[in-house]
Amino acid sequence: MWATNLKIGFVVIVTLGLYTAVANMIPQVQSEVPQELDLGAEVTSEQLVAAGEQVFQGAGGCTACHGLGTRAPDLLGVAGSVCGERVEGQSCKEYLYESMVDPSAYVVEGFQPIMPDVSRTLPDDQIWATIAYLQSQGGQVTVTAEDFRGATGAGDAAGGAGGASDDGAGGGGAAGALEVGTDDPVGLLRSATCLACHQLAGEGAPIGPAFDDIGANLDAAYIRNSILYPNADTAAGFEQMAGTMPANFGDQLSASQLEAIVDFLAEQK
Repeated sequence: MWATNLKIGFVVIVTLGLYTAVANMIPQVQSEVPQELDLGAEVTSEQLVAAGEQVFQGAGGCTACHGLGTRAPDLLGVAGSVCGERVEGQSCKEYLYESMVDPSAYVVEGFQPIMPDVSRTLPDDQIWATIAYLQSQGGQVTVTAEDFRGATGAGDAAGGAGGASDDGAGGGGAAGALEVGTDDPVGLLRSATCLACHQLAGEGAPIGPAFDDIGANLDAAYIRNSILYPNADTAAGFEQMAGTMPANFGDQLSASQLEAIVDFLAEQK
């Protein structure tokens, strides 16, 4: 009897160890919703540039396209010197703001209109900090705290910059930011700006593969891997968009949010 119990105990321990190892392979990160920067009225240009660099290189996902010179203009080192010459009558920061919240208003020749409205995922102060960082790339930083002081100030700045879109997306900041504890898959697809490049039930843009019948050809494991490691494979017919999808969704989504999206997309057949 004791030998049988020992065998059973051994099997249980091995099974638990196996499932623990598998569970640890799944991202168990909490949702990292873009937070407003702690920048006061006395913020310096250097502080704005440093904060903007963090957004550009990290949460903003900007480097997925910019800096490569193939899918979007290479901004590093030159953005601040050319931004004021793109559109007649617009200052550098006005042009950069419009480019971020209404990117289809002016598309640089030779590139596709693939950039989403970043005000869906970034608070207004992060947008302005990013603008300060871009201005520092070969130009003079003119962004100040006046550009993003609260919702009212941000709205005024958007109007002054001429960059607010018709739906007011440029006014208050991260209206579409991921909400902690929210597992509604369609809501997550919207707030994560997935529909900026993919279509679902007539909503979204046809830049990447449509979501409507994605589960008919792809299983949950493949969909999950495509979200976490979007550069590992490229769907047939979309080779020119390779590398466009940001690779930071594993940091922005909690494990439950990721699985909610995966399960939902796998059911679209």
